[in-house]
Order: sequence, then structure tokens, then C-alpha cells
Amino acid sequence: MSKADRGRQPSAREQLSAQQQVQLDEARRKVIVFGGITLVVLIVAAILINALINKGTPKPSGGSSTGGVLPASVQSDIATVPASTFTAVGLGSADTAAIRKVTGSRLTSGGKPEMLYIGAEWCPYCAAMRWAMAVALSRFGTFSPLRGIHSSSTDVYPHTATLTFYKSTYTSKYLVFQPVENEDVNDNLLQQPTAAQQALWTKYDPPGDSYPFIDVGNAYIMGVSYDPGVLAGLSWSQIAAALHDPKSPVAKGAVGSANLLTAAICAITGNKPASVCTAPAVSSLAGKI
Repeated sequence: MSKADRGRQPSAREQLSAQQQVQLDEARRKVIVFGGITLVVLIVAAILINALINKGTPKPSGGSSTGGVLPASVQSDIATVPASTFTAVGLGSADTAAIRKVTGSRLTSGGKPEMLYIGAEWCPYCAAMRWAMAVALSRFGTFSPLRGIHSSSTDVYPHTATLTFYKSTYTSKYLVFQPVENEDVNDNLLQQPTAAQQALWTKYDPPGDSYPFIDVGNAYIMGVSYDPGVLAGLSWSQIAAALHDPKSPVAKGAVGSANLLTAAICAITGNKPASVCTAPAVSSLAGKI
């Protein structure tokens, strides 16, 4: 810079230009700050929306479990289907041809009659029958806990919301429930049937490799008894709530099948408890199986 430049005062135009540059820099700074705030707001909003969408969705509970524990409300709906709903539904849309009487040594465990189930977590037909089994068995005892899964997305009735009996505990003074989830949702081996369980599976459902297999005390063998399609597109919460509505296709299928299964269970428990086994919807089915 020359001496002349050092001593020269800025012209009005130069002063205006400098002021404009300062204003421009300030505007840019505000845009950057505002943009940053807007981005943070959008991220927070996305997190909140995602949380609302996934509210009630089972979260992984750690370990090797293939499902997250179902919300307490869903487990409660399964266990508390009203007696009036069982009566109103009756057989519903369940098919009595799905259950057949068999003869042989009774299946027992610890002095109690035993119900054996062999299925697979990917299986869509098992997905439907687990709802019916959970409802029926809840009339005789208690599950703790039940976990939520979906059936295979590449099979028929894809991605059906259901539950799994893997790592669940069932307590009853009337019978023992022995579930075997043979394969997980990815077709991998999950639980291996014992030699005795495999023998029953092969005997009553040769060659012993189709799902679901339900042996009620070695007195009745049951397969899929209603259309899994009635569960399509529904969440765990929606299915569980629909179990209480006798007019819903879900209740007609799952609760109707639960009544059918209950009648079979009553046959091996000596009609105990009476409050369940003498209910109209159950006693009326006793002669049909």
C-alpha cells in the first residue's frame, strides 16, 4: 500500500459497499444458524414420529430370544377374552375337520396330561394357531411371558403378526404344555424335538415334518383350523383387541379354534376346571370332536 493510499479517506461509495458486505455476511450467518436449528428440529420430529409409529412394537429383550416381549396390554387381551365372547363365537369359522381323535397311551408329564406343540416361527399356519393355542391355554393356566414375531415374508400369508412360545413359561395345575419351536424365522434350527416327541410327530403326521403339529394328551391331534388370512396386515395389538369382538373375522377364527381346542383339553383334564369345561361353547363341541 502506498503512502497516498494510507492517508486517503474512503469514499461514500466505498463506505456503502463495506456496509453492504457487513450486512451480507450477517445475513449469511443468520441463514446458517437458522438452517442448523431447522435441521435439529426436523431430526427431533423424525425421532418422535418414529417412536409413535413403533409404540407397542415388541423390542428385543436380549439373549438368544427370537422375539421381543409383547406389550402387557396384548398379553392381557390374550388372557382375558370374555366368557360372553367365547359363547357368542362358538365354533366360529373353525373347521372341526382339523382335529381328530386318536388312540394310544396317554401323553403325560409329572402326573398331569400333556399337550405337545411342534411348529416353526417362520410358518404362517403356526402363526395363526399360536393365537388360538394361547387363548385356549390361558383358560387353564398362565403364560409368562409371550414374545412377538412375524412369520416369513416370503411364504404364503407373509409377515403375519404372531407370538412365539420359545423361552415362554406356562404354569397350570391342570396340564403341562410342551412347546417346541423347531425352526426360527430364518429357517434355522431353534429347538430339537426329543426322540419321543419326534416319534409321535412321525406316527400321527408322517413323515413328521409338517407344521403345526398339536398333540392334546395323545387323545386328539390338531392342525391348522382357520384361515391365517384373517390376520393379514394387522398388528399384535389389533389382533389381540379383535379377539374380544365376536363379530370380527379374527375372533371367529382364533377364538372359534380356541373353543375347539378347549373342548379337547377338557377331555384330557377330566373336564376341569368346571367353570371352563361346562361353558356352553365348550360343552356343545364335546360331541363334535
